[in-house]
Amino acid sequence: MPKNINTPGHRPTLTKLHKLSIAGVATLGAAALAFSLVPGNSQTTTNDAAVSTAKVAYSEQQIKDVKASVTDQLAGADLKAQAIAAKKKAAADATADAKKKAADAAAAKKKAADAAAAKKKAAAQAAAKKKAAASRAKAAAASRSTQRIKIETVAAKTYANNLDGWIRESLDIMKAKGIPGSYNGLHRNIMRESSGNPMAINNWDINAINGIPSKGLLQVIPPTFKAYHVAGTSWDIYNPVANITAAANYAADKYGSMDNVNSAY
Repeated sequence: MPKNINTPGHRPTLTKLHKLSIAGVATLGAAALAFSLVPGNSQTTTNDAAVSTAKVAYSEQQIKDVKASVTDQLAGADLKAQAIAAKKKAAADATADAKKKAADAAAAKKKAADAAAAKKKAAAQAAAKKKAAASRAKAAAASRSTQRIKIETVAAKTYANNLDGWIRESLDIMKAKGIPGSYNGLHRNIMRESSGNPMAINNWDINAINGIPSKGLLQVIPPTFKAYHVAGTSWDIYNPVANITAAANYAADKYGSMDNVNSAY
């Protein structure tokens, strides 16, 4: 079924072929009109110049009017076509601009998302480093605590409650305090002075006569024990470890070491 081209509001665009067709029809119409206006009873003459001059003079204005009308119509159609083309171009430009803005917005959104992700990652890494540092610090503290426990365990070393144990405990204290002496030197002098009896006392020598008898394993008089007492030991002169350590401290001061003592001192 052919399309209705007379629909109100529908104005088809004129092509170059349409324009040429309209111009041709207009020219033929003008020529036909000019011939139709010639009187039927007029006589044809052989004077070509007169006949030609009469027809041109009669039809020229008509042809000019028709051409002017067609030209105006073509000009109007061209303006409408330009307006339509301009409108389409504006719509296309608006669409392109909208697409560009949308693309720019999407790119900005992606950039912001990437920045947020990078910031989050950096924060996570910082938190992980902080956690690792705290873990290392905790492990180091635990290690130091373990070391202290080991040291305390060594410090809490126990000794036998006999002459061997007393000498060994005294030697550990002497070592910590920088007092020279050996096991053999201490043992030899103890056996000479008291035969290994921590409660031994001399009530007959000059010190006893002066009221300050020698006492303990290494027969130390009270003033000497008090003067050379080693911190951390008992103040009881009969205490085996306190007596040995004070005597060894006195011998180190007077003889260089208990190892150098081989008689009464």
